[in-house]
Amino acid sequence: MTPDVVVVGQLARDLVLQVDEMPPAGAAADVRLRREMLGGKGANQAVGLAQLGVPVALVAVCGDDRAGDELLAQAVRDGVDVSAVARRPGTATALIVEALDSDGQWRYLQHLPELLTAADVDRAAGRLRSARAVLVQLQQPAEAVSAAAGHGRAGDALVVLDGVPDEKLLTLADVLRADEQEARLLTGADDREALRAAAHDLLDAGPGLVALGLPDGNLFAWRDRRWGAGELVLPLTDEKVADTTGAGDAFTAALTTALLRGDPAEEAARFAVRAAGLTVRHPGGRPDLAALASGERS
Repeated sequence: MTPDVVVVGQLARDLVLQVDEMPPAGAAADVRLRREMLGGKGANQAVGLAQLGVPVALVAVCGDDRAGDELLAQAVRDGVDVSAVARRPGTATALIVEALDSDGQWRYLQHLPELLTAADVDRAAGRLRSARAVLVQLQQPAEAVSAAAGHGRAGDALVVLDGVPDEKLLTLADVLRADEQEARLLTGADDREALRAAAHDLLDAGPGLVALGLPDGNLFAWRDRRWGAGELVLPLTDEKVADTTGAGDAFTAALTTALLRGDPAEEAARFAVRAAGLTVRHPGGRPDLAALASGERS
């Protein structure tokens, strides 16, 4: 089956260790929960899309080790096409260790020996140009993300950028998602009104819809022939937060899903926030969007 969406981003082994509180230097803490899973921003977004019923492929890189074998097998079980994942001989697959305390505060230790190259992306050009949407994680090298967005634009896909783009990359985007920290880096805005003005400046630069994180919610603004024009601020859901890891990935996957099926921008925004809310309920970044997939859009 030809994928509707191609995600370009990170694939990694995630190891989540939950403790009551972080120990000081020279001390130890007992781990009360340990989870090992398929992770990385790209893989999380691809799994979220698959859970929402969207045919999806992943463009990423991993080693040729046992960990890579296991992660790719898990992605296939999750419904993700991994035929465009590049494998590096003699290289370890990426590892992200998350230390999570009882207040939901996390610290990451990550070993990312290989990132995507433009050549990796170019080898997947056919998939990218035939997809209905291309999601690009901007934590990958600039040459790789530019190639991915360029192939998506050449194929008239919905190009969704996740992170902080430069001016040239922004012109290739249909949708831009930036979390709270990324929104500050991108716009320099330090309050809600300044961020609202910056959102409309971003619309002038290329995207038809932007979704920017706030300390207590998300700001959406759109101006495009597909979605009309509008603006919306949505608070975070009232879910009890166990871990914010992966919330943005679920958000991006759900927003893309809703836009592809033709939902109005306001409905797509609410769907995305709900997906993020479902994901913060459990430790680790792996999405669990079964409730949304079964028709729960509130």
